[in-house]
Amino acid sequence: QVQLAESGGGLVQAGGSLRLSCAASGISVSRYEMAWYRQAPGKQRELVAGITSGATTNYANSVKGRFTVSRDNAKNTVDLQMNSLKPEDSGVYYCKAARWVATYWGQGTQVTVSS
Repeated sequence: QVQLAESGGGLVQAGGSLRLSCAASGISVSRYEMAWYRQAPGKQRELVAGITSGATTNYANSVKGRFTVSRDNAKNTVDLQMNSLKPEDSGVYYCKAARWVATYWGQGTQVTVSS
């Protein structure tokens, strides 16, 4: 059974930092295309950052230079380091794993950035 468990969300002031972690069980993150998405109230879920099985990373334009996605194969986790946070970064952050036709999502973790 595949599970993705996000952690690390919370309330932070603008300009602050948070580090989110996605712990996977039932899959190896090194073999999957892993990504972080976020969804703000009333908005569609959007891609924030991703890391491929080949360790190539990609970022939404809105977070480039502020967020960093990384993978720890030994811990089987994917992290998202978020710096210089802005109120518009607020939302529920989800971890996603995809490989071929299989797609898995975590339950999400809330990030709130106050101005």
